[in-house]
Amino acid sequence: MTTKSVETILDRAMLGYDLSPEDGVMLLQQTNPDAIAAIKHTADQLRQNQAGDTVTYVINRNINFTNICEQHCSFCAFRRDEGDEGAYWLNWGQILEKATDGVNRGATEICMQGGLNLQAKLNGKSLPYYLQLIETIKQKFPTLHLHAFSPQEVQFIAKLDNLSYAEVITALQDAGVDSIPGTAAEVLDDDVRRILCPEKINTATWLEIVSTAHQLGVPTTSTMLSGHIETPQQQMQHLNQLRSLQQIALNRHYPAKITEFILLPFVGQEAPKPLRRRVGRDQPVLADALLLTAVARIFLGRWIPNHQPSWVKLGLDGAKEALRWGCNDIGGTLMEEHITTMAGAQGGTCMEVATLQATISSLKRPYQQRDTLYRPLEDRRQKIEDRR
Repeated sequence: MTTKSVETILDRAMLGYDLSPEDGVMLLQQTNPDAIAAIKHTADQLRQNQAGDTVTYVINRNINFTNICEQHCSFCAFRRDEGDEGAYWLNWGQILEKATDGVNRGATEICMQGGLNLQAKLNGKSLPYYLQLIETIKQKFPTLHLHAFSPQEVQFIAKLDNLSYAEVITALQDAGVDSIPGTAAEVLDDDVRRILCPEKINTATWLEIVSTAHQLGVPTTSTMLSGHIETPQQQMQHLNQLRSLQQIALNRHYPAKITEFILLPFVGQEAPKPLRRRVGRDQPVLADALLLTAVARIFLGRWIPNHQPSWVKLGLDGAKEALRWGCNDIGGTLMEEHITTMAGAQGGTCMEVATLQATISSLKRPYQQRDTLYRPLEDRRQKIEDRR
């Protein structure tokens, strides 16, 4: 049986009350199978109430345009110094080729992020290079949704060119960026960040950049890198920061908001050795990821109703199971992915639409193609097949 306190917390969540971070910690610390089953059931019920039974997916193509990076995050197996073996930097033709390939395969979204490459400049300035990246894609595919450049990349451009965050975001938006990935968040706790990513932006800066994007009408996603050195208290503080950020956007009627939450369990197989030794394992612990997935649904609830697992990090079977623990979206096709794969993830880098659909159908739930902002789309591939 579950403890009375857990039952009370879950009952309050079902009634629509916002939980406190302390409530979330209590849920995360449960080891009793009955208590965990009750948490799972509550998360699944809230998912049904807040997002429905339909599981969504997006056809997208990922472009990591360079892995040359000035920073040295302790978890990152992706970054390289210029001249290192495996270092790369795509040229305009390669970027356009990848975007074209994505469109030919049905993509409605290009997700584009890269390392912080100090040489990525035009005429001695950083921002013009990023604008050219955007224009390379948008000139040929003006209606393609460009989901690009994390808050860390925004700060990188602003620092190099002595610009405000608003100036950078406005320029990117005017050039064709449609939404910003909520990556580089890792864990929004500066004690964790000092160990995990000491050269990255701090918590306050990440929150400021995302909030500025919302004020300017640029939607963002939100993420958490979990399962390394952080505590349940720090996990809940992270979720609390995201919920507060969303509440501000909604209560102040900003023109944009957070569209989804994605849990990114830590993959350490190829991570730098000091952190790998400290964490003590190479792959995510599925049970831990699922419990955190459920608690995130319960805690973020109506404020951020779209929750997505990472099939790259958990594998497709793990992502499928997460759809029973509060997730309503299975993510995108990606077509290519380097950051997590180079860390040693075993989920693969490309997922066919039919595979995602079959996985969803196996749960006896309907599927629906969506765009980046969670608006339903007709499956263009299916329409073509039907005509045949």
